[in-house]
Amino acid sequence: MTNLAQFHRWVQTLATAAGLVLGGSAAAQDTPAIAAEHGVEPWSEAVLSVAAFEPVTALFRHAGGWRLVASGAVSRGELAYWTLPASAEATFEKWCAAAADTGCIRFVRFTGVAQQPIRPAARAWDTGGIYSLMARSDDVSALYDQAQALGWWAESPPIRFAFGGSDLRNVVLQGPHGINIAVYERVSPAFTAFPLGRISQSFNSMRMVKDRPAARDFYYGRLGFGVLFDFDREPAEPAFSNFGIPYNLTPQATRAATALYPRAGETGRVELMQIEGLTGRDHSARAVPPNLGILSVRYPVRDLAAYRAALRKNGVAIVYAGENVMIGGMGPTNLFSVRDPDGNLTEFYQHGD
Repeated sequence: MTNLAQFHRWVQTLATAAGLVLGGSAAAQDTPAIAAEHGVEPWSEAVLSVAAFEPVTALFRHAGGWRLVASGAVSRGELAYWTLPASAEATFEKWCAAAADTGCIRFVRFTGVAQQPIRPAARAWDTGGIYSLMARSDDVSALYDQAQALGWWAESPPIRFAFGGSDLRNVVLQGPHGINIAVYERVSPAFTAFPLGRISQSFNSMRMVKDRPAARDFYYGRLGFGVLFDFDREPAEPAFSNFGIPYNLTPQATRAATALYPRAGETGRVELMQIEGLTGRDHSARAVPPNLGILSVRYPVRDLAAYRAALRKNGVAIVYAGENVMIGGMGPTNLFSVRDPDGNLTEFYQHGD
């Protein structure tokens, strides 16, 4: 416990000096501007491309108690929105945590079109492509055992550490196609913002980036998200890493992170991490449909047209766009996608006519 206690004291000192509450409450460092003005809400679902549903969904169904809320064929309109060829077809399954209707996952199985993994054989310090979705748990150690029984692996065994005012356990579960699910158990203080269970609704998505200031500027300065925290320090002594960083290198491999959201709260976040001191591969060119892995997260917007105009004024390019696209479980939907400096897709939508 010596390393944990020392790390806890160090992070508390940093947080106090910076005036931040890191990883604990939803107190914001900055107030969202453009996003709040146009009614951008926390992301409601992530889109994952898989070769088969069962190996991936089994974790959420059997270990997490998630429920299937919609399934069927992906419409020709949605395939066209992704600019896929006429030969492409797809089916989907949308799963949500037992007591949630947001933070869900839409699994899509494409056929009739060539695919490759977005992050093949990737390590945590490789950039490009969404690294993980984050969820919470009431028992990370038990989940770790269940996940292995279901054929999943992990970056490391569960790690216990302190961050801000929270005592945490975390494990990054690794599934097919490089799909990572980072699961956090808050040992103290008790977490009460939404129901937990073995796997809660997803509340965050992490992108490994090559230039954190540039990525931060994209989400904060251009998309108009608010900043929850900026963090760029490491403890002086070695500590086991939940990202598989060698024990003796952890003081030098600085994990610099920024977490942002469109609206203050415990959900709908995006986290940007740069592992400085370790250089990996760049997978950004593969972060496109129909490739296998985590494709995007989808944010509902009250005034989509006005938000899109504001983003274009900020120099944000629109890479996919569609009107009255029929999306299974959502109905006619207007939506568009943007790509961050590391190639990661973020989607914004509003229910259509």
